[in-house]
Amino acid sequence: MRKPFILFLLSIAVLLGSCNLPRQDQPTETPGGSGLVQTYAAQTLEALGTQLAASTPTQSAPATEALPTQAPNPPTATATVPRPTPTTTLTPTVEIPCDRAGKVVDVNVPDGTTIAPGANFTKTWEIQNVGSCTWNSSYSLVFANQGNAMSGPASKQLTSGTVAPNQKVQVSVDLKAPTTPGTYRGYWKLRNGASVVFGTGPTDAAFWVEIKVVASSYNFVNNYCSATWTSNTTSSTLACNGNSADTNGFVIKLDNPKFGTRNEDEPTLWMNPPAADNSEIRGTYPAVNVSQGNRFKAIIGCQAGATNCNVKFKVNYKADGGSEQNLGEWSADINTFNKLNVDLSSLAGKSVQFILIVQSNGPSNQDQGLWEQPRISS
Repeated sequence: MRKPFILFLLSIAVLLGSCNLPRQDQPTETPGGSGLVQTYAAQTLEALGTQLAASTPTQSAPATEALPTQAPNPPTATATVPRPTPTTTLTPTVEIPCDRAGKVVDVNVPDGTTIAPGANFTKTWEIQNVGSCTWNSSYSLVFANQGNAMSGPASKQLTSGTVAPNQKVQVSVDLKAPTTPGTYRGYWKLRNGASVVFGTGPTDAAFWVEIKVVASSYNFVNNYCSATWTSNTTSSTLACNGNSADTNGFVIKLDNPKFGTRNEDEPTLWMNPPAADNSEIRGTYPAVNVSQGNRFKAIIGCQAGATNCNVKFKVNYKADGGSEQNLGEWSADINTFNKLNVDLSSLAGKSVQFILIVQSNGPSNQDQGLWEQPRISS
């Protein structure tokens, strides 16, 4: 505030001085006159200038004022609240393949089904079309070249019509069990008209048939009434169970036979040929499947009391409907008996009709031939 005031005083002094300046028309002042006034004015200006200079503060660096030391306030912890990220659910576009099989159902022959060696059977599956293309008559069921084909075809037509997406179809294939006992599995797939093979699910997996082949066993005594009994002296079929008084021959089941002097407790067939020279009685059995390792077993001989027994025992057969063949023949009398153990490997995998025969050697004298526990087993 002082600086403007001093400037104001300097302005007044200048004005006062200017009023006493000599004009041309005025005479020069003499000492002791108005020059004193000018001198005073000049002195006044000089004094004001000095005062002004003294009153103007010298600018210097401002003094640094020491502030009290204070520990900085710790940062205020700010709780971070997670903000939920908005979730955008995108539905992916799934491209359905043209050809794909869905769930496959076993209509018959479920896994582990027991099948006789060499037996024929039919396997049926129900298959769903889960692809985008319609199956037609150009589609096939094909063996996938994995496992055992079980004598099945390389391919078979899937359908004679059409199977639209999501529809189901049943397809069957004729197979034959292996002749060797064991567990077998064969894998199958589908094939379209362009020869592209496909299966089930995204990995085109194969589906299969699985069976358990069990060695054949057959008991001729237990099944003797399923056989056809005949003799060479009559065109009629002999009865089962027979009558020991029938002169045309007979067959009777014995539970406790006696071979000469030996008592037995195994079921036995008493086969007596007709009362004639070189006569014969035979029993032709239904076909059975023979597996690898099977054998024909029995004990043969004459029943006690048949003092004149002299007979021939035969086993004949017809394999797969062929002509009758002889498997073996053995003689016996009242004093001998034989244990039979015949290898059937040559018949493995075949459907075989076995024929049990007893013949009289010469005249028949109630020969009373015995087959003890004739059977097929391993």
